[in-house]
Amino acid sequence: MKYALNVFLLLLMVVVALNGCTPKATHKPGAPPPARALTEVDAESLDFDDDLDTASLVLAIDRSLNYYDGAGRDQMFPIADRLVGAKQMKESLMAFRKILQSNTSLEQKKKQIAAEFLVLRAPGENGDGAILFTGYYEPLLAGSLTRTDKYQYPLYRPPPDIVTEKVSKNETKISRKANGLTVPYYTRREIDVDGVLRGKGLELIWVSDPVELNSLHIQGSGKIELEDGKMLSVSYAQNNGWPFRSITRNMLDQNKIERSDSSYRNFKTWLKGKNEQELFEILSYNERYIFFRFVDSEPVGSLGQPVTPDRSIATDPDYFPEGALAYIRLRKPVLDDENNATKRISFSRFVLNQDKGSAIKGPGRVDLFCGFGPKAQATAGSLKEKGELYFLISK
Repeated sequence: MKYALNVFLLLLMVVVALNGCTPKATHKPGAPPPARALTEVDAESLDFDDDLDTASLVLAIDRSLNYYDGAGRDQMFPIADRLVGAKQMKESLMAFRKILQSNTSLEQKKKQIAAEFLVLRAPGENGDGAILFTGYYEPLLAGSLTRTDKYQYPLYRPPPDIVTEKVSKNETKISRKANGLTVPYYTRREIDVDGVLRGKGLELIWVSDPVELNSLHIQGSGKIELEDGKMLSVSYAQNNGWPFRSITRNMLDQNKIERSDSSYRNFKTWLKGKNEQELFEILSYNERYIFFRFVDSEPVGSLGQPVTPDRSIATDPDYFPEGALAYIRLRKPVLDDENNATKRISFSRFVLNQDKGSAIKGPGRVDLFCGFGPKAQATAGSLKEKGELYFLISK
């Protein structure tokens, strides 16, 4: 019996290796399937107030239009009980933009939106409509194009031995070849601790702070300032195919930190108090690793278009239509002069669904892009609120 069990386990390991990835997660209990991820609601139940300027919204709309004209022009998007093509998605955005830029009053614009658009509510993880909102931002790091004693932590460009295979619209299998077999790509531990990529000429740039570098891996893009003041932008280029795992949650589960230390700002401070060996041991729990590239533009989302501060959101593309117009309602932090959150106030605004993230999975998660700079960092770091998410498409 023991021999049979060992054979079974060996065969299971071979199957996983041949698949080139870890077993795929199943649906969470209570979560609606993607086909029922949006439910039509009465548009009259929303006030369509927006707390930001119109110019930023028009800019974000134009970027989604660029996507529908380019890489997304042949896409079909499951919305409620139908499939909607890029042409209709584009027409919806153009109709909405026309209303925004008309000379009518604000109240008339709201009435026109309610009359001309279907409003579809996201169900949340448990079907109760509650969505967990978090924020992400573009961090700033100090760096060098050459390795020095100060700058010794590399960002890597995508390695040439990565093998990618598109298995569905929103899923890519990532692996490598080893002894004729297809196996999972190297983990964070193998890259950062064991140094399997070290010295292969894949280093893009070096930075001085491994904790800030970890933040860059989580955010996906950022700016690096050289000692001569020159600013370089880096953006996500590829990942190693392993799932994201929260090191904060792992530390909480092991009672290694207090709940008061689990906020974004406090947890970074806690990490910076660790020696290098202990730090990389903690960080290795998250096996997902990001590879970067230099970019000349603003941060680019998963649509291949720049994301717009406070107007772009990241969601799971298995559930929600990429590039689409959405409306959100939740609370946001109010910051003082030192960027501390002093209170929270309710707000609502129109946003565009223009990005995705390894930690943003299922119908109950949204990540709001907060921009660049200390205020954006403070906002993103303190944004963790339950709210509502609606998508709009013209009738």
